[in-house]
Amino acid sequence: MATILLFAPLVGAIIAGLFWKAIGEKTGQVIATALLFLSAILSWALFLGYDGEAYTVHVLRFIDSGTLVGDWAIRIDRLTTVMLIVVTTVSALVHLYSFGYMAHDDNWTHHEHYRARFFAYLSLFTFAMLMLVTSDNLVQIFFGWEGVGLASYLLIGFYYKKPSASAAAIKAFVVNRVGDFGFVIGIMMLYFLTDSVQFDDIFHSAEQLSQQSIHFLWTDWNALNTACFFLFIGAMGKSAQFLLHTWLPDAMEGPTPVSALIHAATMVTAGVFLVSRMSPLMEYATDTRTFIVFIGTLTAFFAATVGLVQNDIKRVIAYSTCSQLGYMFVAAGVGVYSVAMFHLLTHAFFKAMLFLGAGSVIHGMHHEQDMRNYGGLRHKMPYTYYAMLIGTLAITGVGIPLTQIGFAGFISKDAIIESAFGGEMIYAFWVLVIAAAMTSFYSWRLMFLTFFGAPRGDHHTHDHAHESPMTMLIPLAVLSVGAVLAGMVWYTPFFGSHEAVHEWFGHSITMLDSNHTIHNAHEAPWWVKMAPFFAMLLGLVLAYLFYIVNPRIPVKLAENQPILYRFLLNKWYIDEIYDAVFVRPAFAIGRFLWKRGDGNTIDGFLNGLSMNVLPMLNRVYARAQSGYLYHYAFAMVLGIAVLVTYVTLSGGAH
Repeated sequence: MATILLFAPLVGAIIAGLFWKAIGEKTGQVIATALLFLSAILSWALFLGYDGEAYTVHVLRFIDSGTLVGDWAIRIDRLTTVMLIVVTTVSALVHLYSFGYMAHDDNWTHHEHYRARFFAYLSLFTFAMLMLVTSDNLVQIFFGWEGVGLASYLLIGFYYKKPSASAAAIKAFVVNRVGDFGFVIGIMMLYFLTDSVQFDDIFHSAEQLSQQSIHFLWTDWNALNTACFFLFIGAMGKSAQFLLHTWLPDAMEGPTPVSALIHAATMVTAGVFLVSRMSPLMEYATDTRTFIVFIGTLTAFFAATVGLVQNDIKRVIAYSTCSQLGYMFVAAGVGVYSVAMFHLLTHAFFKAMLFLGAGSVIHGMHHEQDMRNYGGLRHKMPYTYYAMLIGTLAITGVGIPLTQIGFAGFISKDAIIESAFGGEMIYAFWVLVIAAAMTSFYSWRLMFLTFFGAPRGDHHTHDHAHESPMTMLIPLAVLSVGAVLAGMVWYTPFFGSHEAVHEWFGHSITMLDSNHTIHNAHEAPWWVKMAPFFAMLLGLVLAYLFYIVNPRIPVKLAENQPILYRFLLNKWYIDEIYDAVFVRPAFAIGRFLWKRGDGNTIDGFLNGLSMNVLPMLNRVYARAQSGYLYHYAFAMVLGIAVLVTYVTLSGGAH
């Protein structure tokens, strides 16, 4: 079963990508989608039937060189099964959704067979992601890690005729290479320290590694903290954490199904999965976990502030994703990896639904993405409206306070905020509460601007706005079930008692007996548990006042606070800082090497030397070869005279 669900997407990618001419483009799409649904069904069967006993399915011999043994194997444990249902379910629904969304794409002519290529890329991405989450060693996880990087490059730049899409794909690829370089260093350090890349061998050495030191540069560093730090740098790049986040918003240049698959539910959560998988190491790497909490908190706050003022519907949801990933890393940083995975699971459902709902709006509005040109669409697109309403209720955290009754995001996000308080990260607790208020504001802002009020923008586009086909609405309906029920159904195994979590996850997640964060979170005061609910209400009320009661308020606020507005609209100027610090100096060095190195030195001096001096020397030497015997005899006499003179003057003749 495990082998079939792993390789089914690869078979689909090969058929759709290489054999569509023989079987037909539509047939290739159907086969790729059917194989994804097969993989999803098997994943759910494995998840629901899993008995808690971890096991490994050997696939083939991969790398075997000395002590470096990295076989290709499928590791099945609770953590793997959770990721399998997330990846395969969302991917299968995205495949189905793409039938309607990509049916008539204005970016291509009717002669271009782009659909088969698109479905092949989607299936290839899914296979690489499954490789990552089922890996049994660091070599295999890195193979899957780079595989999803390649597939994301292909999907983000799918509209390769658009310069902005090509630039976004390159940016995603380059920024992720920065994080991946850190990941490689972490892998090499662990191999150097343990002489193995197998997870079990490394995990058994965790306590010993926490007592070792390595000398680097000017001082000694704790071996485990250093290795875990570099592993987290890799997670920062893949999960778009602050400073390595700049690729995620630009990645919206890809088709909307790509945004839902890669940037909501799967690839960006790979970093959270990595930290959770490495929990046996992270439990001893306390300094690294403190750093993870700091970065996660900063990312949650930063992305929420930027999301307040974005006007592109996909970019608002993209920054929402970035912010929610920050929440997940805070949970992992305070040592409740199960809660990080809990929010990963619930977030996959409601965020994929929000992205696909946004795609439905864009499809119905003839590819208009600016929310300022929407308005009043709930009557034109009622099913899309209700789906996005459910997603908004989930992400903002609507539920009954002090109970386990509510939408998925209400339960999992509150669990993270309570865990931050229980882990004694008080600054993280307050920042996450503030970010929750901002999340509520920009989420309801999106709903009010899109579906309420009078139509704005091009009236012709509004008049012809229409509901999406069933192939796009069915995935929304399925995801809405998860957005409503996922939190309530899986509350206990993810955020029950320490014992309940340990029993459900087994050894796939490690929380030491000294880790009391879950217990402290459940014992938190009532006002701690109520804080996210009040934050949600504050954001809702402000959004209602700003965009329903008096839409002039946000305009006046932007006019009165132009510096703050531009600061947020330009995303804290991080891209501009990178441009000034890295991009322009790189271009300047390139121009210098081109003008001075290639132009002046190679084309100028060296080329001039070869073109002028060498021919002149050639002519001189050519004249010496006159063919007359007395010329050669004279040269020999001169040579003997010079030789005798040198020997005499140097005192060499005795």
